[in-house]
Formats: sequence, structure tokens, C-alpha cells
Amino acid sequence: MALTAKVRRVGNVAIMDLHGKITLGENTGILRDELRSLLSQGTKDIVLNMADVGYVDSAGLGELVGAYTTATNQGGSVKLLHLQGKMKDLMQITKLHTIFSAFEDEKAAVASFGAGATA
Repeated sequence: MALTAKVRRVGNVAIMDLHGKITLGENTGILRDELRSLLSQGTKDIVLNMADVGYVDSAGLGELVGAYTTATNQGGSVKLLHLQGKMKDLMQITKLHTIFSAFEDEKAAVASFGAGATA
């Protein structure tokens, strides 16, 4: 299943709803392009909603780390929302849970950005 990304806003926060698999090839490019587009528009607070992401391979993990690095280097922040079972395990195994903030509640994720995040 190809990855699709749909962006919506809650206050100053962009929530990217991802659907499909984050795997090597075009799928990682979709995530990268969407993230860079948000950053170029001045959006600094980004939440990746992973509720409908069924699979992430090593290239997909690399793309998530790249998204985090790109946003951080531009003064932004990327946080994760609704990690599924295997993805939670993968974040623990790879120790990526130490760099990514992950949330189960969208309101909590948005609020974690602080002032200006609320609608």
C-alpha cells in the first residue's frame, strides 16, 4: 500500500496523517517532501499521526530520523502520535524512543508544543 500524507492544522501545529507503509522508495519521498514543504512554509511544530501506518522498514526509520533532524536543524520539532504495536517495539529496540516524543492523545501532542499550539 502506497503511503499517503494529509496535513491538517490545529492552531500553529501541523498534523500529518499518514496512511500506508513507510518503506524504501517513493513512500519515504512522500514523507520527506511533505515535511520539507511544511518547514518551508514556516511551520515548526509537526505531529506525525502514525495510527494508519501498518509497516515501517529500515529506510522508513531512517526517514523518520531524517525528518526529526531536518526539523530540529530549522528550529522545529517533530513528534509522533498513535504508534502501533510493532512500531512501539521498534522504537524501543532501536532506542529511538529517547529522541522522539510519542503521544497516544492528539490534544496532549498539540499541547506539548506550548503557547500558540492551541486553536
